[in-house]
Amino acid sequence: MKVRAFGLAPVVVVAVAVLVTTSCATSPPSSFYTLTPMRAMPDSGGSPSTVLGVGLGPVNFPQFLDRPQIVTRDAGNRLAIDEFHRWGGTIQDDFLRVWIENMSALLGTSSVFGFPNEVRYPLDFRVTADVLAFEGTYDGDAVLRARWIVLDHRTDQVLRVEDTHYRRPLAEPKDEGALIAAMSETLGDFSRDVAVTLKQLPKPKPPAPERPEDRGGLLRIP
Repeated sequence: MKVRAFGLAPVVVVAVAVLVTTSCATSPPSSFYTLTPMRAMPDSGGSPSTVLGVGLGPVNFPQFLDRPQIVTRDAGNRLAIDEFHRWGGTIQDDFLRVWIENMSALLGTSSVFGFPNEVRYPLDFRVTADVLAFEGTYDGDAVLRARWIVLDHRTDQVLRVEDTHYRRPLAEPKDEGALIAAMSETLGDFSRDVAVTLKQLPKPKPPAPERPEDRGGLLRIP
């Protein structure tokens, strides 16, 4: 009996190895996704005197969303993290990229930049955002909730503080492609609200040039 037991051991090891190899071979491949900007629209820019320079960012995400996997929320407080459906880059960078594209189209200008950056372009406004929710829900919707602040870029004066919430239904429930499309639509809705707010605010005036008397009446000779 002992001889037979030892004789079967290699067979068992080989069988286990085959099962492990087969299991790994049948694992589904990962799919990667990116957000999409709004569809092209008629030129909404004003006259050259009203064209705005806008800096967007930074954009902050909660840690549970700032991950490679796409996150959805089940009923209650349970999060579902899908290992096989992932962002092509980072959700933070992708959000900012599409937000810039959307704002450029809505404001009719290419003078919209991510902030901070190395572009030495005169900006009028800067908009920062804390993304509180950006995910799918158990009942088949995509949601975006963001708290955002509009600043005078030159003085950092706070001009507007908003907390907005958006919801879009999925065209196909439980479909990752439909989820990303609906999330892109909520980002478009958010972009529209930010663009409307910037258009309604008075354009900040550039600082007055410094005069000699502002420096105590002394002229500095280079």
